[in-house]
Amino acid sequence: MSVFEGGQVMNENICAISTALGVGAISIVRCSGPDVISIVNKIFKGTNLENVSSHTIHYGHIVDGYDVIDEVLVSVMRAPKTFTKEDVVEINCHGGISTTNKVLELLLVSGCRMATPGEFTKKAFLNGRIDLTEAEGIQELISSEGEEARKYAMNKVEGNLKNIIKSIREELVNLSAVLEVNYDYPEETDNPEMTYDLLSTKLKDIDTSLKSLVSSTENVQFVSNGIDLAIIGKPNVGKSSILNHLTNENKAIVTSIAGTTRDVVYGSIFLNGVKFNLIDTAGIRESDDLVEQIGVTRSKEAIISSDLVVFVLNNNEPITQEELDVINTETSAKKIIFINKCDLEEKINLDKLNNYTICYGNTVEANGLDSLKQTIIELFNLDELKSKNYNYLSNARHIALVKEAVSAVENGIESAENGLPFEMISVDINEAYDLLGEIIGAVYKDELLDTLFSKFCLGK
Repeated sequence: MSVFEGGQVMNENICAISTALGVGAISIVRCSGPDVISIVNKIFKGTNLENVSSHTIHYGHIVDGYDVIDEVLVSVMRAPKTFTKEDVVEINCHGGISTTNKVLELLLVSGCRMATPGEFTKKAFLNGRIDLTEAEGIQELISSEGEEARKYAMNKVEGNLKNIIKSIREELVNLSAVLEVNYDYPEETDNPEMTYDLLSTKLKDIDTSLKSLVSSTENVQFVSNGIDLAIIGKPNVGKSSILNHLTNENKAIVTSIAGTTRDVVYGSIFLNGVKFNLIDTAGIRESDDLVEQIGVTRSKEAIISSDLVVFVLNNNEPITQEELDVINTETSAKKIIFINKCDLEEKINLDKLNNYTICYGNTVEANGLDSLKQTIIELFNLDELKSKNYNYLSNARHIALVKEAVSAVENGIESAENGLPFEMISVDINEAYDLLGEIIGAVYKDELLDTLFSKFCLGK
């Protein structure tokens, strides 16, 4: 395990294409390292880049000997006021795979090496420019698909979660310091006084802060990943029509023939800035058709794996035991019953569905779908998101570490209430301090960094 103490690291010169490959107005090739200004200067015809001021842009051409490769703008940013805290150069080329790759090739020949995924951000972390929560926030910002996910990610990029964790760690280290002087120098009369009651109270306050962080996370964690919504029901009950209406696309084939949907069909919508991943499943029924059987199996799996299941029933037919069995499938998912075909005579018996949220509609005329959307919004409290604190733990790593820290703090509380020696309680406090340090990267394992930054794209 390594402890970050700041300082310059990773002195290699790296480069990568930072924009998506393809036809476009511009492409950006990014370089970072101690020698990148002189390296780029070798292939740049225009102003001498080694003599220019920091954070300036220069017009010229990228050349390969006497051959002009492209007309470019080159941004020069000198350390330490850069993202990586190293010298950074960005070459703005005309968009296009061939031109961009040629510029990259020239940089590699001239003294740079290809950056690994996320290496620019890794440099920023190791050089003390950002902490791990901010680095993870950058990745979440890049991959965010909904407005709320963007807000949560941006909150981390701005360092708000880091500040919360640092504040709690400061409380822990101050508490540990007071305990240390009390058991190392008990004869000193001017030591800060510490009693077991006071120690227990302070630890309980820290415990409350940590638990509050976990609690808020569990309520809104779906914002980052989206909500998986499975649409379940018998064949020809209207599942595909619901998917098509919600997405405003003809994603699923709709006919009067039972079993038209033989496999899972996917779509997505956004409600209050949160992404919903829609799954239109094959109709639940016994079938001799092998393809349809596989589709039905996947439908049952979707019930288990989804965050929300909408069970579609036919108002014009009695509910069957098979449907009840499917509806009552044990799952952690929230459930909504959508009674379709309400324009027809009511034959369904809902006595056995009293404990479920029920919506009514007619998908032929798109009736009831606005009510379904509103029910979903209320079920996940999406109207409250805008008023929530955006300081939440975004991933399993954060959650696990905070929960471990809670356990360590609670051990300390129990020890204090039992009057155990301060030395033993300090062990628990220091453990919580180190665990929280892993969240922000004050304490880290090298393999963690490799795993985390490997998820980034090249050029970031």
